[in-house]
Amino acid sequence: MFRRNGKKGNYAYTVARVKAKKSLLMKEEDYSKMMMMTVPEMSRYISETGYQKEMVDLAVRSSGLDLLEHATYTNMAKVFSTILEASEGELSDMLSAYLAKWDIWNMKVILRGKSYGLDANGIKEDLVPAGSLSAESLDKLIAIDSQEDIIAAFGKMAHVTFTPEVLAAQKAGINLEEIEDYLDKFYYTRLVNSVDTSSRPSLLFLNFVRQEIDLENLETILKLKVEGIRGDAVLKYIIPEGKHIDMKLAMQLANAESIEAMIPDLAGLDFYENIKDALPTANKSLLGVLAGLKGYAMQQAKKFSHLYPLSVIPVLDFMIHKENEVDNIRIIARGTESGLSKEEIKALLVI
Repeated sequence: MFRRNGKKGNYAYTVARVKAKKSLLMKEEDYSKMMMMTVPEMSRYISETGYQKEMVDLAVRSSGLDLLEHATYTNMAKVFSTILEASEGELSDMLSAYLAKWDIWNMKVILRGKSYGLDANGIKEDLVPAGSLSAESLDKLIAIDSQEDIIAAFGKMAHVTFTPEVLAAQKAGINLEEIEDYLDKFYYTRLVNSVDTSSRPSLLFLNFVRQEIDLENLETILKLKVEGIRGDAVLKYIIPEGKHIDMKLAMQLANAESIEAMIPDLAGLDFYENIKDALPTANKSLLGVLAGLKGYAMQQAKKFSHLYPLSVIPVLDFMIHKENEVDNIRIIARGTESGLSKEEIKALLVI
């Protein structure tokens, strides 16, 4: 997973490449223009801003919103894979370990798609083959009929070890959230444990990952709180090794009677300013809080990419912003298709 080949890595070259790519990302005015368009007009617009090849290649089997969504994910996967292929040494090791999150994403998409009865093309639209598993490997997983066999095949392909308890839960027909939770924990635990902390770039990477775990854990706690789940039932979903939210704080947050009761504990955390305005209405909708957390992650990546310009952080900064661009495009397209107002769509964007 994390090869630790002893080479420092080609930071200057890779960072220069991603800076050039980041300068081409969509700006706020692009999103404003898109909110005035129909979905076909959006498709033409993004074809002129970096997505042309994917839009053309996929147009033979998709159209409308399906084409736009499939093309954006396909483009993102290609961009990330190209960056990984150009990196060397410990930089390549760290990026490879980080991008394994897309293997987990793809596994969830396949299992969910199968459970909903989607065909192969329907499942492929949401795949992002930017991890260790190629598009061909993912096709093989999609072709498998039973969830049990899919899980076994994925474990071998992605070197994921499933515990007897998780496999037993799957056989017993327990919902997919149990497996998805296990996959998230496995990914982050393996990622944290794989980092060689003997170099400054690796320490920066570890700090970035632990901060990401904090945001994942808070999102989990909030979602379960909205559903009325508290206490130990929440703690079993907490990913260890967070930077600020340790198990003690996670317990306090999990035991709070409501989201409002969590605020005193949240007020001392770095990302509180980004979510404080959305917390009072979080019981009705978490969208504002989730957007705030995402915005904080982007701000931090941008901040540390400037502080440590020759490290892995500028590369991760670009990847986060690229992923956000794709999310924003899809939000605008789906919102427009669903008849949401421009104000409602804009509130969902992270810019």
